[in-house]
Amino acid sequence: MYYLQVYAYYEEVVPTGSDDVQLTPLNGDTPETILYEDFRAIDADSSPIRYRACFTTPTGLGTLEDIYAPYTGAAPRVAPGWFDCFDAEAIGEDLAEGRAKVFLSQRNLEYGIDRVVAVTQDGRGYVWHEVNDCGDKSYDGSPLDPTCPPREN
Repeated sequence: MYYLQVYAYYEEVVPTGSDDVQLTPLNGDTPETILYEDFRAIDADSSPIRYRACFTTPTGLGTLEDIYAPYTGAAPRVAPGWFDCFDAEAIGEDLAEGRAKVFLSQRNLEYGIDRVVAVTQDGRGYVWHEVNDCGDKSYDGSPLDPTCPPREN
């Protein structure tokens, strides 16, 4: 069981080279690709929240904050230990201490799941998926808020 949870379901994501790291502008809905390098990612078909990625960016955190939408309430999810570029505890500490900020990459990438991107002051970046309010309500059976988009099958 341990092997299945930690190794078997995950696959390395092949970078596209063009849209692996995107952020949503403050005044827009369409994500834009930012400058990035050293991209590594893993994903699994078994869950929409297993995606994790790491990268670096030459774009300063202040510049990103001026252009792109923040994302509140995000908390990095633990990655398998072998995916060593993604340390959820260290990322969480950077967020708590203000050394990193989280941005919206794409809302409802899959129904109820948002992709978020955290960037540190020194240009390290991390991507993961968050269950949004509509997803929380949908998955626990609560009535959906009228602001939730229709769910496509």
